[in-house]
Amino acid sequence: MNLKQGEKNMNQLLIATHNPGKLNDYRILLANSGLALVSLTDLGITTEPEETGKTFLENAELKARYYFELSKIPTLAEDGGLEIDYLNGEPGVRSRRWPGYEATDEELIAFALHKMAGVPDEQRTCNMTAAAVYFDGKNMKTGQGFTKGILTQQADSKIEKGFPYRSIFWSTKFGKLAVHLSDKEKKQLHHRKEALQQLGLIK
Repeated sequence: MNLKQGEKNMNQLLIATHNPGKLNDYRILLANSGLALVSLTDLGITTEPEETGKTFLENAELKARYYFELSKIPTLAEDGGLEIDYLNGEPGVRSRRWPGYEATDEELIAFALHKMAGVPDEQRTCNMTAAAVYFDGKNMKTGQGFTKGILTQQADSKIEKGFPYRSIFWSTKFGKLAVHLSDKEKKQLHHRKEALQQLGLIK
């Protein structure tokens, strides 16, 4: 989408993420919303705010304000990740920097499996969590969604770029790894869908 300079459209919604997988998820979930979705790439925005929040919601709010100020377009921002019950919610807000640095997808998968080595299946429960914030300069809305699953003992060979934990997250509803869920299945059960419903952006 190429936006004309000065174009104003309150039906536009900026999806404030540089993660191509996350952007694709929102395009799928918002396909019938009637909103004209805009990406950071469309606007040439490459910067990122420092995520200093202690919770997913705090980071999402920080990002929503930051990208609205840059774009002046109603903005949807999200922060989320994996929360493993056995590890008291780890990695949580550190999902991307869990090992102490900005790890690759492969490194994050290996680190998670190492941390959970020897833990039996019945104790490998976890959540995929999404905290989403809508901000249009005046109004702010928040929503949170959760998808329950089981952390597998080994990783699948398929890795969805930007979503490493989907290769080890077993969906109990569909009986398959998250990385193998179809677009239709994602629409039926998705933590981002639940968050969007709370924001009133989809039914």
